[in-house]
Amino acid sequence: MSDRDSDFGAFISGFVIGGLVGAAVSLLLAPQSGEETRTLIRERGIELKEQVEQTTMETRAKAEKLAQDARERAEELQKKGQVILEEQRSRIEHAVETGKRAAKRKKGEAKAEGEAPAEA
Repeated sequence: MSDRDSDFGAFISGFVIGGLVGAAVSLLLAPQSGEETRTLIRERGIELKEQVEQTTMETRAKAEKLAQDARERAEELQKKGQVILEEQRSRIEHAVETGKRAAKRKKGEAKAEGEAPAEA
């Protein structure tokens, strides 16, 4: 999952840097007057700003979705862990009760053997 996030971040960075470099080169090499060039730079800057804002919003939405999915998964795992814990607790309690009954039974048998007349 982190590889995908890293690749996406690298893509966005490359996209923005490439856009800036491409805009700068095209403006510098274009045969236009200074006023036209400044207007184009301003318009391209506004377009680029809007693209960055849009990409930022999309990235934030994806990050929030991933965070929500992670929270839901953690809650699900916590519930499963609680169920397993309760099952194990029940098994232990049952084993303890069985052990207590067996101990009482053996104690009773030992008493009964001790009280019975000895055979010669």
